[in-house]
Amino acid sequence: MSGHHDVSYLAPKDTFWKSVWAWVYTLDHKRIGVMYLAATLLAFFLGGVFAIVLRTELWEPTRTVITDAGQTQTTGQVLFGWKENGQQVTANNAYNRAFTLHGTIMVFLFIIPAVPAALGNIFLPIMLGAKDVAFPRVNLFSWYIYVFGSIFAIWSIIHGGVETGWTFYTPYSSSTNWGGVTSMVLGAFILGFSSIFTGINFIATVHKLRVPGMGWFDMPLFVWAVYATAIMQVLATPVLGITLAMLVFERTLHIGIFDPALGGDPVLFQHFFWFYSHPAVYIMIVPGMGIISELIAVNCRKRIFGYRAIAFSSIAIAAISFLVWAHHMLTSQTAALNAIFSALTFLVAIPTAIKVFNWVATMYKASISLNTGMLYAMAFLFCFTIGGLTGPPLATLATDIHLHDTYFVVAHFHYVMMGGTVLAFLGGLHHWWPKFTGRMYNENLARLGCILVFIGFNLTFFIQFFLGTQGMPRRYATYVDEFEWMHKISTTGSYVLASGLLLHLMVFIQSLMGGAQAPKNPWGGLTFEWETDSPPIEHNFPHEPVITHGPYDYDTEYPPHCDPRDYPLPDQAKVAALAHH
Repeated sequence: MSGHHDVSYLAPKDTFWKSVWAWVYTLDHKRIGVMYLAATLLAFFLGGVFAIVLRTELWEPTRTVITDAGQTQTTGQVLFGWKENGQQVTANNAYNRAFTLHGTIMVFLFIIPAVPAALGNIFLPIMLGAKDVAFPRVNLFSWYIYVFGSIFAIWSIIHGGVETGWTFYTPYSSSTNWGGVTSMVLGAFILGFSSIFTGINFIATVHKLRVPGMGWFDMPLFVWAVYATAIMQVLATPVLGITLAMLVFERTLHIGIFDPALGGDPVLFQHFFWFYSHPAVYIMIVPGMGIISELIAVNCRKRIFGYRAIAFSSIAIAAISFLVWAHHMLTSQTAALNAIFSALTFLVAIPTAIKVFNWVATMYKASISLNTGMLYAMAFLFCFTIGGLTGPPLATLATDIHLHDTYFVVAHFHYVMMGGTVLAFLGGLHHWWPKFTGRMYNENLARLGCILVFIGFNLTFFIQFFLGTQGMPRRYATYVDEFEWMHKISTTGSYVLASGLLLHLMVFIQSLMGGAQAPKNPWGGLTFEWETDSPPIEHNFPHEPVITHGPYDYDTEYPPHCDPRDYPLPDQAKVAALAHH
């Protein structure tokens, strides 16, 4: 007998206001995930605007967009011409505020929640065969905490901006713009609770709500990645919360904790901050790695190579990430500590390299489908490998002294974060878009967008490795003339990158407005989400699903809801021979 639970989760209610109410108070993990997705994409857009302004400012060695008070007013002054106590802020301060807002928005409002809270919320319960997450009300509460924290962060922009960098280092954060810094720090503090609640929810869901018969090694690798991320969120985020709370107490009550003028220790802040923020780097990247595992397995039509090694490497990265925080301070520690943290930093490369090796081995001799999702997976492998290989020079004491705080660090960080997390996120968004929206998109335009993003990204950041090795410091609004041609290449690349992202936006809007109805399984996947409708019904499945095969048994199983003639199985004699050997 059919009921209201058998309709799409996107189906509107009787009236407009009932539909709005249904979203505002929803307990459906898919709707909450879609709201997270919309919010994080908006944050991505805002952070991208600040990035374009920064790159435009760096087109020439002197002022381009942001001007000092008294000069001819430009667009940049309209954007960043804040005033404090009636006085125009200098151009250097305005530049500092622009890159701080770019970093803070991208890290705290976009990259950290984008994959776990958005795509994880939508698909983790479905991949486990569950109706919802373990604590639906806590899930809704974490969404509203995210909104509340974002409002605090946005208020800091309106209140005059923050010029500390996204790391809020003391003494900058102890001595500048009281209102803006305090509201931004409080915003990050509040956002941390959203991250903790989401992590607790996912851990409980993975432990308790797997469909009967699904063991730990029957779970998709995306679930393993989100599970490892949840562990890091729950264990590391409280440290950031405590650190930021102490910073607020110091600013409001003048207690000497980090500020040297009050008898505090600014390096102590860095220890506390990076004890969270280095695991946060992996909170950003590990879910993206989970997406890549799904993209490569589905589009190569092969059993994933080294399933258990990839699964355990996610847990290993989570564990090791807590041991390497002080490599951000190799220029301000004792020789013994430097040697220890340098060695530990090399250690974290091992589980990461295991993943890359296994992905490439899965692609070896595969019949690869070059759709947009797979193109992003291949772009990820290229860019993330560059990010990984440029890490050892920063972990090596002799070279880090020269490269510390230069554009080499900027390029390395962006190759890991954008070349890793963001490319994986875009690949996952295209991969699962037909499932959670019920609409197909223009594949050719999406491929073109991917190519533009790939070219623009590498044009923007690869040249910055050379800038760094030649001594260009990061976070400077001006530079010597000899660096100008490299900055122009980088800025040109940023415009190409922005054009690719805007093309993706147009493709998605066109898909929502007039895209073809999506089939249940457009890519031929074997995990549970491809057994549901597109878009899924309110409780995901009309009846409890039955696990009959592993998530990557492409050599023995036909994909559900697909024509077997489109997905021929490999020669079984060869499969048996390979298994025997």
